Amino acid sequence: MNYLVVLEVPVVLRNVGTRDDAANIAISQVGKKLKRVNLEYVKIDIGASQCPMCSGLFSSAFVVGKMGLVGVYLTMKVFNAENEKHAENIAKSSIGRALKDVPLKTYDIERLKE
Repeated sequence: MNYLVVLEVPVVLRNVGTRDDAANIAISQVGKKLKRVNLEYVKIDIGASQCPMCSGLFSSAFVVGKMGLVGVYLTMKVFNAENEKHAENIAKSSIGRALKDVPLKTYDIERLKE
């Protein structure tokens, strides 16, 4: 079975000025790390956070005192997995090689139609 696995990862940045700068730098840094291990096909997006007051969604890029924290979604197609857990393990193993010492949290797993 084929799956679409979305992992959420945090990226901490120094010396950033704006949320847009933080988001762009985070995407660039993650992309370079993925490219080093031939994972260019992994889709990189900025995550979404939910406002505690209005429940609306906004970009997961935060800057405080020139320090940035960006939530990034990494989407990977996994082919020929036995089940969802197997697909999750394959994605985490593959992406984990590129992003050493970065916590990987499963955000979503979707079974693709054959």
